[in-house]
This record gives sequence, C-alpha cells and structure tokens, in this order.
Amino acid sequence: MKKTGGELIVEALKANGVKRLSCVPGESFLAVLDALYDSDIDVMVCRQEGGAAMMADAWGRLTGEPGICMVTRGPGATNATAGLHIARQDSIPMILFIGQVQRDAREREAFQEVEFRRALTEFSKWVGEIDDAARIPEFVTRAFAIATSGRPGPVVLSLPEDMLRDEVEAPRAKRYSRVEAHPGRRQIDDFYLRLLKAERPMVIVGGTRWDADAVADLKAFSERFALPVGCSFRRQMLFDHLHPNYAGDVGIGINPALAKEIKESDLLILLGGRMSEMPSSGYTLIDIPYPQQSLVHIHPDPSELGRVYRPDLAISASPSDFVADLADLEAPSELRWAERTERMHQTYMAWSTPPQTGPGPVHMGPVMEWIEANTRPDTIFTNGAGNYATWLHRFHRFRQFNTQAAPASGSMGYGLPAAVAAKQLFPEREVICFAGDGCFLMHGQEFATAVRYNLPIIAIVINNGIYGTIRMHQEREYPGRVSGTDLTNPDFAALARAYGGHGETVETTESFAAAFERARASGKPSIIEVKLDPEAITPTRTLSEIAQTKSR
Repeated sequence: MKKTGGELIVEALKANGVKRLSCVPGESFLAVLDALYDSDIDVMVCRQEGGAAMMADAWGRLTGEPGICMVTRGPGATNATAGLHIARQDSIPMILFIGQVQRDAREREAFQEVEFRRALTEFSKWVGEIDDAARIPEFVTRAFAIATSGRPGPVVLSLPEDMLRDEVEAPRAKRYSRVEAHPGRRQIDDFYLRLLKAERPMVIVGGTRWDADAVADLKAFSERFALPVGCSFRRQMLFDHLHPNYAGDVGIGINPALAKEIKESDLLILLGGRMSEMPSSGYTLIDIPYPQQSLVHIHPDPSELGRVYRPDLAISASPSDFVADLADLEAPSELRWAERTERMHQTYMAWSTPPQTGPGPVHMGPVMEWIEANTRPDTIFTNGAGNYATWLHRFHRFRQFNTQAAPASGSMGYGLPAAVAAKQLFPEREVICFAGDGCFLMHGQEFATAVRYNLPIIAIVINNGIYGTIRMHQEREYPGRVSGTDLTNPDFAALARAYGGHGETVETTESFAAAFERARASGKPSIIEVKLDPEAITPTRTLSEIAQTKSR
C-alpha cells in the first residue's frame, strides 16, 4: 500500500514510541502536519522555534528518549539552533525535523534554503536529508539510535517538501535498538582494587543515561562504602542532597572546601559526565592531561575517555550498567574515609544554608527557605542562565531523580520552555521555573503556550533590571563603566494576565509566601515577579563590593 512521505514520517515516529512533539508550523512540512491530524501524537504548537527545540530537549532530558521537534526551513531552522546547541553540549537525545526546499530547487539559494548538512554539523551528532520517501523508515530509525547511543545528543533530519508529498511503498518502520556498552569483569575488579587501596576517594556523578534504578543503585553503593558523592554542574538531581554522603555541587561557584577536597583526593571517580569547563572550575580542579589524583572515568562514549584527562582506568559503559555491576562488591570492615565523608556533608549543609539579609527590601534567602519548606520532593525545577540561578542551585536541596531541567551549556531562556514541557509530561507534579528578567524574555512568549494547553506552571521572575551576570563581570573588570547591561522591563504580572494567566508582584520578602499561594491556587500558568535590588548580585557579595575588587 502506497503512503505519502508525511504519512511515513508519522508512522515511523509512532513505531519508535513517540507520544508528543513540539513544532512551529511551516508550509515546508504541511504533509507531515496533515498526517499528524489522524494520529494520536500530541502536537504542542509553540511561538518560536528556539522555545520549541528547548521543549524537545526537556522531554529528552526527563525521559531519556529523544524529544521531537519540527520546524520549517531557513529562519525556522536557525531559530531552533539555540535548542540544538543545548542538547549537544548537555548530551540530550533529541531529533529535529526540518522542512526543506523541494529537490529540484536545491543549490539555487531558493527561498529560505540552507544546506543543513554543512550548516548544522557542529550542533548535531548527525545531519541527514531524506531524498527518497521509501527510505524514511531507515533514516528515522537510524536517527533514534544515534541520538540515544554512546554520548546522547541531537540529530537533524531535513525533509524536502516535495519528497513528503510523494506516494511510495516502503517497509513498515520498526522500533530502534539502543547501542549499549557494558563494563567488563576485569574492569570492575580493577576498580574494586583501586577503591580498597584508597585513603581519600571521591565520586563525581554527571552526564545522562541515568534512570531511577541507576540512581538507587548509586545510593546503595555509596552507602555500603561510605563514599562522598558530588554532583556535576546542573546534574544535582542524581543524588539526594540530604543524604549523609552528599558532598555538594561541583559547578560554578563551587564551595572552596569541596574544591580543596577534590584536589586532595587520591582516587577520583568520574561517573557518567565529561567533567567539562564549568564543573571543573575552568579546568582547574583536575590537571590536564595527567591528573594528580588516580582517575577512574566511566562514560558511555569511548571517544570521551582520555579526550581531556588521561584516566588510570577508563571504562566505556553507561552509568546505569556500571552501578548495577557494583552490587556484589563487598565493603571492607574498616572504611578509612567514613569520617571525611561525614565532614564533607556537614560542610555542604552549612554552605547550602541561605543568608537571611541583603540589600533592598526583598531577601532571597528567606524566600528560598519558604520554597524548601512548602514544596514537595518531586517538584520539578527549571531555569535558564544568569546570576539569579545561584539561589536555586546553591540553596535548593534536590531530593529525587527527574526534578531538574537546566542547561549545563548556560543558555538563557531555557527555563520557561522547559517548564512547559515538564508540566505536559508530568501534569500531576508541580513545576517551578526560575528566570531572571533578561532570561525570561528570551523565550517568554512560550507562556502563551502554557496558557493555550492549560499547563499551570509557576514562573518566578527575579527582576533586577540588568543582565546580572554580565554586569557582575563588567563591574569587576571595568568598575563604574556601565555599558550595554541595563534593561527596561514590562510589568511581568500584567504580562501574565494579558496572556490569560495569573500574575503577582513581590516587593518585600514578607509578601512572597502569600503571592506564591495565590499563584498556586489560581490553577493557571503564573508569573511571580520578584523585584530584587541589583546590588544583591550574589548571595554573599554586592555589586559595589565586586566593583571595588579591581581597584585593590
């Protein structure tokens, strides 16, 4: 039976377990939109392709299965590269389908034409273009396998619009098979012997390819061996922060005491992550290429092992497979480092206790304490990038897996689209987006998407009237010479109401709790604008203090 290319795309998506996708419609893939009309795949229509791609990233981040996004050619595709870049740097499975010019117009710089195999290779694991509709099952299944295997990441498939209208006979699509790498028994034995000889071991977990079972296996292993565990930058949901073995966040603005412990460890176990620039504090925690510590690096992609750091033991395996194979290892009768682990956790607890005062009438420390006391452990927190995120990442204590969606790539604008995607995926759970005023307006129009689909997220917009991170660096390097970092903002609460949501404005610390409860009770997508003094640029230092640093 002949089917159109559009019908074959949708059939292949369903065969590979797709239940939802995000898109901004375009005439270049009308045949796919028509085929989706008769399918049970949920289509979330977004307001800008960057937001749509970030939603797909969030789905991939929270499920481990590729998030799906569809956009049109040219400007649609280039808008979507913001989400592609996040998925690439963060190792998130995602597939971006792009409508393309018809085949007989290629290489003429036709209307909105881009040669995606040249343009998007840096952003993706693989970029393919389907010239023959009969090969759609082959290409789509391959895309799923590439996106999820080894180090996960985004894949791009370009779809010429005339190919999507072709009627052809094609094999029925089958579900993809993920390629897995498993640790060998000798590697596990080698790892075990190194651990038994250690005096000051340390585990740093990160990356993707985790699931709830793997997180539970890691917890059990760390308990059995009394091992201190730190979480890589924006991977904090991988370990319960109130667990006595949790040592802290290994990311931007790391606790100096934790940094010292990492440098003084004699066995460093990197599990799942790459230990890139942000978690390594600008590549200063571990020497390159030969670390001072004995290094064991476990990563699902062999090309990442030894790429930056030369490990003493390299194991190509997914985190879930590795920790599962540790279940039969017996801990020694004497755990020499147990007291050190306890001390590291107490240091973390002190570090993650927020200050109670600061400049201006709104103090974020008490706000964070109220949020901690009045949200459930399964609440999902999302954010983009900016100094405001420090309040969440340092002072929120993550308790459960799959409660965090944040870009390790440091991309602004991510928090709101991610919150919309998370609420669609987990409607029974509360979803809270943290955003700065500059960050929110990168993709704030996706608040309309939340309203359209009745997704009652709560966005806390911390408004200090500046691009805070850039201003902080500017004041440090060029004190008193403000250029390009001031902002003029809308009334965010009124903006929420204009979209059809609920809006609140918080101008004092004491008014936050009631504003949050009203937003929660509204049952609508909500924005809580928190007016923060720009001097409160970090939890411990003001802008004025940072500006004085240069003169010293």
